[in-house]
Formats: sequence, C-alpha cells, structure tokens
Amino acid sequence: MNFLEAIVLGLVQGLTEFLPISSSAHLRIVGELLGTGEDPGAAFTAITQLGTETAVLIYFWHDITRIIGRWCRALVGRLPQSDPDVRMGWFIIVGSLPIAVLGLLFQDQIETTLRSLWIVAFTLIGFGILLGLADALGSKRRQLKELTWGHALIYGLAQSLALIPGVSRSGGTITAGLALGYDRRAAARYAFLLAIPAVFASGLFQVYKSANEPTAEVFGPAETIVATIVAGVVGFVVIAFFMSYISKRSYLPFVIYRVLLGVALIILLSTGVLLP
Repeated sequence: MNFLEAIVLGLVQGLTEFLPISSSAHLRIVGELLGTGEDPGAAFTAITQLGTETAVLIYFWHDITRIIGRWCRALVGRLPQSDPDVRMGWFIIVGSLPIAVLGLLFQDQIETTLRSLWIVAFTLIGFGILLGLADALGSKRRQLKELTWGHALIYGLAQSLALIPGVSRSGGTITAGLALGYDRRAAARYAFLLAIPAVFASGLFQVYKSANEPTAEVFGPAETIVATIVAGVVGFVVIAFFMSYISKRSYLPFVIYRVLLGVALIILLSTGVLLP
C-alpha cells in the first residue's frame, strides 16, 4: 500500500474514532477495499489512534491539566481526596485497568481472530442496537460529579469491549454511561477522557514493538506517521462537532448507520465480494 492509501485510512480514523461507529471496524473494512485488499493491521490501527488521542489532549487540555495537577497535589496531601478533580483522576485510573489487563491477556486474539469481518459485522449491529436502547431508555439525569467507583469500573469494562473491532471505544463507554443514567454530553466527555491512558499505552507499545520486532505490517513507518497526523487533524474537528451535536440530538442516526453497515458487510461477505 502507498501514501495515498495511508492518507485515506488516516482520514477514516479521524472521522470515525470519536463517533460511536467503530474506527477499527472502518479501518478494517476500508483496508480490505483499498488497493490490494489487505488488512491494515492492529499495529497500524493502534498507532494512528495516537493522532486522534492527541486531538483529545488538545481539545480537553484545560480539563486534563487541571485534573492531573490537582490529583498530584492530593498525593502529597495538599488537597483532600474528596476533591472532584482528584476523584476524577482516580476514576480514570480505575477505569483504565480492565482494558489494560484484557489487552495483554488477549493480545494474540485481538491481532488475529477478532479481526474477522464476520465478527465486525455482528458487533456493529449488536452494539448499535444496545446504544439505541441505552439512549432511549436511560434517564440522562446524572452528571460527571455523580460518578462513583462502581460506575467508573463499569465504564472501564465497557471500554475494554472496544478491543473487538466493531464495538467502538466511544460507543461502548457511551452506551454504558447512558445505561447508568448519565446525560449524553457527560457520558461522551468521560468516555473521551477515559480513552487517553489506554490509547496512548496501546499506541506507544505498538511503536516499541514495531521498532524492536519488525513484522510483515502492510504500512511502513513513513506511511503510518502520515496517517497518524491526518487522523489527528481530522479528529480534532470531529470532536468539536460531536460534542456540539450530542448536546441537542440523539444517537439514533449512528445506530441506524451501524445496523445498515453491518447488514451490508454481511451481504458482501456472503456473496464473496469481501473475504473475512
């Protein structure tokens, strides 16, 4: 694959990372449709997510620096542990544990078996329906200041499902938040903050692994860097749009899109147009 295809995949990553439609699924599908029809690979996906998470850092910079600063001050006794930002820091740490543990335990399956397009198709549909139900039935009354240890762990478990392409990191965590009664904006905000440690850890690990254990990845370092930059720029624009959109509207369009894409993928696989 060449630079043009890497740029296209970077655009796909940036456009889909923060929407509850699964960026890994889209990279998997578009990668199959481009050029030689190859899977871009789990490493490429993880590394390009560094670009989109950098967009999160920039967009939520004031929140992130405030949380880290106050959390550090609490460690040395200069702030009480009951401070809302200190608690948020601990909640993000606790919520990051499930995906870290499961990601290490099932690394081989994540990079091979779970990337089957059949799995992608059914997770797109299944978790799309779950998102729709949570959005329709959730009370949407809770704010992030009401987050508890138990809810933080549930958020984390939901995020860990994103290890399966088709689930969606933001979609899984947002679905959990809506089901727990948080409003749309609060659920999305925490989902984005929670993703930062996991995505950076995964991406940097893949950078290290690629540098020290060369494998038959589809893209080389130069193409991956270009795709990561493109993903970051596009991702920043998408975050701003998404946070504004969900303040006033439901997730129904994303649910419909997920189901239609999943059905289309099943048809393409069943007719042999795409190979799993």
